[in-house]
Amino acid sequence: MKLTEWTMEEQEQLIHFMTTNTWPYHGNSHPVRELIEKTIEEGGYQSDEVKTFWVENDQDEKVGIVKIYDLQDEIPLFDLRIADEARGRGYGPLALKKITEYVFNLPEGKIRLEGHTRQDNFAMRKTFERAGFVKEAQLRQAWFSPKEGSYYDAVTYGMTRDDFIKGTSTPVKWDDDFHIIEKVKEELVFPEEFYTERLIIRAPKVADAEAVQKAVLASQHALKDWMPWAQEKESLEQRVQNLRQAVADFITRKDLRLHLFLKETGEFVGCSGLHRIDWDVRKFEIGYWIDSKFEGKGLMTEAVERITTFAFEELKANRVEIRCDSENVRSRSVAERLNYTLEGTLHHDSLSADGKRLRDTCIYAKTKR
Repeated sequence: MKLTEWTMEEQEQLIHFMTTNTWPYHGNSHPVRELIEKTIEEGGYQSDEVKTFWVENDQDEKVGIVKIYDLQDEIPLFDLRIADEARGRGYGPLALKKITEYVFNLPEGKIRLEGHTRQDNFAMRKTFERAGFVKEAQLRQAWFSPKEGSYYDAVTYGMTRDDFIKGTSTPVKWDDDFHIIEKVKEELVFPEEFYTERLIIRAPKVADAEAVQKAVLASQHALKDWMPWAQEKESLEQRVQNLRQAVADFITRKDLRLHLFLKETGEFVGCSGLHRIDWDVRKFEIGYWIDSKFEGKGLMTEAVERITTFAFEELKANRVEIRCDSENVRSRSVAERLNYTLEGTLHHDSLSADGKRLRDTCIYAKTKR
């Protein structure tokens, strides 16, 4: 792992990196080219106050970028971003240790380095901890998310020069330790890829767009009967934007879309996932669709069985549901083959996929034993 200083000659590479990855915990989760160009022009990536570095792995691949700013101050800050494809591989803590070495080896003798993140960004919080940083503050409702129009708590982590030199992490001594310690929300860490006999099941990637688009277009006629989103043909660009949102939702644990691929050939088979999530109850709903050319092979039953196991074993689910139109025989057969219990049928509960008729919804479920 190494840091390589970014130069103005690499402007296009920077723009590509920032616009093709997703940043769900930043104020702007999908920055556009014009904004980055303006920031570069105004010295937001390179100036006396700011230096930007590529994060490169041992194969010299650019897996992230870090901006260190307030360099004229005794207490610089940083913004570390790891590419979608490189997340979950341990690059974050290694990069942060390199950032720390750079800052504390500057001739000015910086006294501390600090960073901030959103309270529910567990991956970044774990990165801070593994790099030896100490949680120093939690600012209530100090982090505004424009996209959601809501406020989150902000968390500050820091490392002092003394701790860096000694290789220690000195905890903060609060004056109010006699108060009841607030219960920390459980960290939602789990595998993002798992397998069946014939399938690879994994989190979505923006790079899947062309494969998904091809499958949807080939199966449009069959999907239109049951899927509201399949009523109109989407462009590839719309598919890319949809996947960006799916990646962001997976990272923030709002929705866990899963893509299915054949182990043998790597072909995209279809889509499933865990939706309508209630983390307090630990309740999930499984949805699914398959490329028509793979129908009748038992692949979706195989996938849903594994996803059900994943929900109960990895996510500690108390309840998993499958909801489908009462006339969707193929979808109902998947639930019934897997011994989901038909708990009831809601009559005139929803509109048909084309929005023209009232339909009945079957509710199948499994609960924790």
